[in-house]
Amino acid sequence: MMKRLWTKLSGLVLMLCVLLPEMVLAAGEKVAAVVIVSDTRRLSGLLKWWGDLYNESHIYFALLTIVLIPVIGLCFGIVADIVMKGIGIDLESRDLAEH
Repeated sequence: MMKRLWTKLSGLVLMLCVLLPEMVLAAGEKVAAVVIVSDTRRLSGLLKWWGDLYNESHIYFALLTIVLIPVIGLCFGIVADIVMKGIGIDLESRDLAEH
């Protein structure tokens, strides 16, 4: 009994959250859709290409970003490892201090 009431009450709150903004927006004048683009007028080279890719296809931009983030993280890790070896920090032969 209480579970059914809780389910109905949750559904009502969810429906109000979804439909209330639509009802409020329907009362006003229609507005133009917002278009989000990258301003590439002053860019050149790789940054212009990156901005144009964002403007032309969000899915290609997202896929390329998904691929590049781990690659850049790997490069930063390798560089950090080289720098740490250069300053004398050896993380490969570290003994665990857990007891």
